[in-house]
This record gives sequence, structure tokens and C-alpha cells, in this order.
Amino acid sequence: MSECFQAIRGMNDILPEKIPLWRMLEQVFEHCLLQYGYQEIRFPLVESTSLFKRSIGDDTDIVEKEMYTFDDRNGDSLTLRPEGTAGCVRACIEHGLLHNQQQKLWYSGPVFRHEKPQKGRYRQFTQLGVETFGFSGVGIELELLAIGHRLWKTLGIGDVVHLQINTLGESAERQAYRARLIEYFTQHFDCLDEDSKRRLTKNPLRILDSKNPDLQSLITDAPKLIDSIGEESRVQFDLLCKGLDKLNIPYTINPALVRGLDYYGGVVFEWVTEHLGSQSTVCAGGRFDKLVEQFGGNPTPAIGFAMGAERLVLLIEWVNNNLPVPLSSKVFMIATSPMALERSMLLAESIRNTFPDVFVVVNTAMGSFKSQFKKADKSGARIALILGEEEFAADTISIKDLREMNEQVTLPQEQLIEYLKGYLP
Repeated sequence: MSECFQAIRGMNDILPEKIPLWRMLEQVFEHCLLQYGYQEIRFPLVESTSLFKRSIGDDTDIVEKEMYTFDDRNGDSLTLRPEGTAGCVRACIEHGLLHNQQQKLWYSGPVFRHEKPQKGRYRQFTQLGVETFGFSGVGIELELLAIGHRLWKTLGIGDVVHLQINTLGESAERQAYRARLIEYFTQHFDCLDEDSKRRLTKNPLRILDSKNPDLQSLITDAPKLIDSIGEESRVQFDLLCKGLDKLNIPYTINPALVRGLDYYGGVVFEWVTEHLGSQSTVCAGGRFDKLVEQFGGNPTPAIGFAMGAERLVLLIEWVNNNLPVPLSSKVFMIATSPMALERSMLLAESIRNTFPDVFVVVNTAMGSFKSQFKKADKSGARIALILGEEEFAADTISIKDLREMNEQVTLPQEQLIEYLKGYLP
């Protein structure tokens, strides 16, 4: 007996019935970014391992535990991208996109992390991301948050997604805060889990990002970074808050929000929900003003965000009572003989030529009227066009509305296109 193959754990198939919802999400995302003047960029799935170690940080969970890393035939260490920002920055520097230029970019595609698979969290998942370069000040921060706010409203999930913001301040301010955190957590060393003990001297801010429920009260009582930032950082953060108020974008200041990657500094933010269990983060981002310079480019202010499409799809389905958004065919052709089928295919081509935005399905398998009407209804089509024996012999075609109680119409085939002009969008 031959082996039955299954998908690798944590790498899921997206079946045809889910594709309409995915297409809707991707189209809304692209259209929204185009509205704000952003351009698409595409970069490889595989990069040098050192690219991610340098940007994300050696002591992060992603680098230590989650990256898919291998040596190629030349002995070079390569990694399937675990996130999009590092590759985007590398591409921009390599191709001179940041030389005396400002860039507003978006991208989408698969990323890979060897995590424990959970609902909405997979080892291969689709990331939708936005990165901007060359923009300092609060204006670009407000624009990115306005984009997120518009996305959620357009997708119909605005009422169940909430914005949290914080500031990590400048590098010197974080260093002073780091010393305070080490002192605080050292006093409670016995209460820390093994990951937090290991992070204590390497990067104590990472402890604040822990999801261990036993540490939450300890984290809540920890010193707050916002109490360690200087006047300039505080003024900038206050401007962001006032701007969000003027744009009517609700938010919460979360002092424990630090983000999990080393390249973040300054403003950070997350859009969260209560409806995805432990995977509450829908979208996250912040400033990474030092990363371009860290990769060998000129000092360049930068900020962006990214989201996992799988979690968004789950949330959209939950809001819509688990029903996928129907975006299927509008016309279904029914034929009962090979000759009628041939005619149906010719008529279908005429409909596609005249109505490029209309989907036309020809039931090439034919079958009984009953079975074909079941298929037509299941397809989501608005109307069925019927070529039975009588219609074929008389050069007519019958039109059956599948969604409204309109009377079935029979007319000459040569009048079909003109009739549909008054019926289809």
C-alpha cells in the first residue's frame, strides 16, 4: 500500500472554500495601502542567517528557537524568513532605494517560525507588512495607525480590535531603564521562570513581553519605562496621543508593551483582540530608526507594522458568525447534451467578453437538471442559464434567478447579452 502524505505539522492548506475570504482580505489590504500612496515590494523567502541574527537579536525566541536554518551546498548558512522587516531593509539598501529618498512600501507573503502550532498561529503563515523610510516625527506614526484603523473598519472588525501604544524612548533612556529592571527582577529572582532568568542580564526588557501567567503580577509592579524617558521623548509621545484623539482613534497606553524584536525603539504599538484566545495580537509594529544604519546604510528614520493573515481570517469569520464572505460565480451555465454544452461554452465566452467582472461557470460534467441546479445554488451564482433539449432545438435559452422569486424567462439566444445588460452589474 502506497504512503499517504500529509502536510507538515504547522503548515496548513487553504482550501477553495476559504479562498474568497483570503482574496477579500488581500484586496482590501492592497487597496487601502494604495489609497495612502504606498508601493508594493517583493523580496526572497530565503536570506543569509546573519541578516536576521543582526536585526532581530541573538537572544530572542525567534533566533534561538524558531528559525528554519540550513546550510546550502556552498556551506552558506541560510534561513527561511521569520519576519519581513529585515529583508525589506536589505533590499532597499542593496538597490539604492534609500539614497536621498523617502519610501512607503508594503509587502505580503509567507514567513516561517518553528513555534508550537495553535489556533491562528502556524509554522508557515502569511504576513502582510508595511514599512516606511525617511520620515521622522509624529505624522508618519499617525498615518500608519490611521491605516490600521481604516483596515479594521473596512474588514468589519473595527469593534473587536483595540489599539495599545507605548514608547521605548531613546537608546540611552532604555539603558538607564534596563539597569532599573535588572535591579528589580534580581530582587525577585526566585519568582522568575527559566526564560526570564536567562534574559535578566542579556535583555531584561524581554521579560516584560513574557506570556507566562505566573509572572503577570510581577511584571505589572515592575518599574515603567515611560517614567525613565526624557522630556523630548515624552513630548513626542504626547503629540502622538493628541493626534490619535483628533483622529478619533481610541487607544490604551500599555507600559508593558515592548515588542519582541531588538530593532525597535521609540513608539511601539499593537492592535489586539479578546476573541482569538491566547493569540490576542492582530497587528504590531513600531519605530526602528537604527536598523538601516546597523545594516550599513545611512542613518534613516523608519517605522512599520505587520500582521498575520491567518489570525485576521479567523477574526473576520468570527465576526461574521463563521461564514466566509461569498465572492463566487454570478452565472451558472446548465446544459443537458454534448451539443448544448458546446453552445453553452460559446455563449459563456460572449458573456465574459461583454462583462469582464462577471464570473461564469459552465457545468462541463452535465448531469440531471436536479443535480445541476444543486451545483448552481451551491456555487453562489445569481442566475442559471439553461440550455435543455427544447432550448437547443429552438435556439433559445432560459434564465432562472437563483436568489429572488422572479419568473423564469426564455428568450432567443441572440438577445441574451442585451438582456443581461439590464440584469448584471
